[in-house]
Amino acid sequence: MNLLVDLKKGKRGAIAKTISIIENDQKEAKKILKKIFKNTGNSIIIGITGPAGAGKSSLINKTVIAMKKLGTKPAVLAIDPTSHITGGAILGDRVRMSESTDSGTYIRSIASRGATGAVSRSLRNSIRILEYSGFNPIIIESVGAGQTEVEISNIADITVVVFNPNTGDSIQTIKAGLTEIGDIYIVNKSDLSGTNQLFDAVLDFIGDSERNPVILKTSVKKNSGILEFAKILKDMMDSKKKFKKEKDLERLEVELKDIVLNNIKEKIDDMLNSDKVFSKYLKKLQTKDIDPFEAGDKITKSLLK
Repeated sequence: MNLLVDLKKGKRGAIAKTISIIENDQKEAKKILKKIFKNTGNSIIIGITGPAGAGKSSLINKTVIAMKKLGTKPAVLAIDPTSHITGGAILGDRVRMSESTDSGTYIRSIASRGATGAVSRSLRNSIRILEYSGFNPIIIESVGAGQTEVEISNIADITVVVFNPNTGDSIQTIKAGLTEIGDIYIVNKSDLSGTNQLFDAVLDFIGDSERNPVILKTSVKKNSGILEFAKILKDMMDSKKKFKKEKDLERLEVELKDIVLNNIKEKIDDMLNSDKVFSKYLKKLQTKDIDPFEAGDKITKSLLK
């Protein structure tokens, strides 16, 4: 399979093609994963999340260039809220990151397609392809939209939460579930007014927690704090290596459960579409001769015989 040879060499065309297969062709995806799986799992995954408009793409663009100078080989996967019209990813991120792409970093947008499970699946496997191609770290960028956040922290070895002084009622934003997941908190766009209040608020809320996260100010415009951020990430990559094995064992368990549940769900969907018992109780429910719970229990019993 020549594709795998090119993939191993880190050729862009091969990576792009393989990730497209992973996203769109499950049968082929399974064949590829079977061949590369043993040679994956060695890269540190950095998740970068935070409210829309926090300036994540521009920050990642600059940080990736700095990390490259520190001797790492980063790649970026940006999870885009799907554009509903085409179902593809909105590629604004790619435009903002053109500078780092020119420096040899691989950047790819993944459409979130609205389903959290689907994000995990294509994300996990896209990460594996980049690992096989020799990238480390792999940076995942996601828009702060509740559920995806927590999923990112499940997949990432290092989680970075980015705020900026303009994200509205910033303290409320901070409270909203992001306080438990970050290893690093960044107040970005620190050239804007309101930076110091936000920085102090983050310190008050998050600084005393047991995890003792790093809290930083960065400004892409003034190019300040970027190198410091890159160095902290590089040091963290080394320290997180120790825990990675253990974390990966848990992640593989979660992934296996996901796959089994997904397989069963697909099978049951198929069965229900052709199941006589299902249509019988559906009719009874529609005529209100039976309540939904009783109907559900009876159908479940008949399926599990």
